[in-house]
Order: sequence, then structure tokens, then C-alpha cells
Amino acid sequence: MFNANSMLVRVWFGAVLAGTYKYSQVPNLSNLRDEVGKKLIEIGYDIENEQPAA
Repeated sequence: MFNANSMLVRVWFGAVLAGTYKYSQVPNLSNLRDEVGKKLIEIGYDIENEQPAA
């Protein structure tokens, strides 16, 4: 349903990067969390430990 360019994916991606929310707080709505996770992993964010890229 969602893809990397979906508005909701971009909003949650930005919110996690800004530190407003943690990856674990991204709603498990359809494939939203998966798509946000993919984008975060691409930039080196550790979704398991909720850590930005070093």
C-alpha cells in the first residue's frame, strides 16, 4: 500500500530523524513501518537500537 515516496512514509521518516518519535512509535499500519524502516536503514539508522547513523 505505501511506498518510499508516500507522504505518510516521508512524514514519519522525518519525525524519526528529527527525534520527535522513535522508530518503535511508527504505527504498524499496513506496510508503513516497513517502508519507514527501509528508508532509515538506507541512511544508516539502527532501527533495532533506535540509534542514528554514527
